[in-house]
Amino acid sequence: MEGKPAIGITLFLSYLVLVINGDPAEPNQDENIGSILIHRYVNKTIQAEDGDVYDCIDINRQPALNHPLLKGHIIQMKPSSYPSGLDIQSELPPNISQAQLPNIECPGGTIPILRKIKVHKEVTMPLLNIGTMDDKQGEKAAIRYWDDNHGTRAAINIFEPLMTRTNGDLSASWAQINNGLEAIGAGSMIWPSYSGDNFARLHVHWVDSANKPCYDLDCPGFVQVDPNAGIGGRMQSVSTYNGPQYQYDVIFFQDWWFAVGDKNVPVGYRPIGYWPSSLFSAMKDKAHFCFWGGLVRGPTASTDPPLMGSGHFAAEGFGKAAFVRDIKVVDGSNKFVNPNAGKARPGSSRQQCYTVDGFGVNDGGMHTFYGGPGHCRD
Repeated sequence: MEGKPAIGITLFLSYLVLVINGDPAEPNQDENIGSILIHRYVNKTIQAEDGDVYDCIDINRQPALNHPLLKGHIIQMKPSSYPSGLDIQSELPPNISQAQLPNIECPGGTIPILRKIKVHKEVTMPLLNIGTMDDKQGEKAAIRYWDDNHGTRAAINIFEPLMTRTNGDLSASWAQINNGLEAIGAGSMIWPSYSGDNFARLHVHWVDSANKPCYDLDCPGFVQVDPNAGIGGRMQSVSTYNGPQYQYDVIFFQDWWFAVGDKNVPVGYRPIGYWPSSLFSAMKDKAHFCFWGGLVRGPTASTDPPLMGSGHFAAEGFGKAAFVRDIKVVDGSNKFVNPNAGKARPGSSRQQCYTVDGFGVNDGGMHTFYGGPGHCRD
């Protein structure tokens, strides 16, 4: 009986944390309440039309700034410069539409953070080991590219392959740059054990100098500046087999900004946030490797491979197989240029499950089809 007043005070203080400077958050029993309380001074809570719930928090109190290498970091609200040579507005063909990212209208000076659904067992954060085809926990069908670069751009076709498992497996359409193990990446990912559903969602991933893999805003490092971008949220349009096709543009450039294609801004792409160069040792100035295409990874992704891309083989071509196109890299003069085809290696780690076809380079950039049904045996 004597402990009840102390418990009451503790609950009241916890409530105050949620309502300071804004609306109270009202989590249901399936939400990870701890993730709401930690790092979150909630200004406003927004439920999107698709049902996802976001908390708008002060940009200067976001999780990124708790990284030990970012103590005292002053947020850079926009890039100091942009690479030249990229005209997204003129590149979208008539038979492809631009997919939309979740648009969350947080107040100025705040950013949205998605409330993650509570999963019933701990999910291992996989290191996306994409430089090699020899991966005991994953398979790939993609273009791998070895050359110095200062960023990249890729237009990624969005599909939503069925992933009914909750065993940790994921299927992604992905772009990434590496220098050794250090990496930054982004793309569309279906990961039921992480998100609690089977929707294609926009995720970001990085590996810092401590070789620790991180995703979205779940651990410190990625500094978001866009008040409307719902990282981890559902893509608003997805392609259908032999039907409408949607793509979105993933763009990286120094000092390791992440941006997406946007015709409504003068440069043609919209900066979402960045990874400060102080997080890295090998990748401070440039990267040496790029990856564009599909991957599956998880505890059973190699023993019982899931669907990748559209779930159909690359030879089926446009509208049926997934594609990655208009691939560019940023050269030493800070310009988007076509990759050197001689340094690219299109291929699959498991031909029975997934294939790559139609590889080439044109004025728009490098491109290929990829994917497959998985569920194969050697």
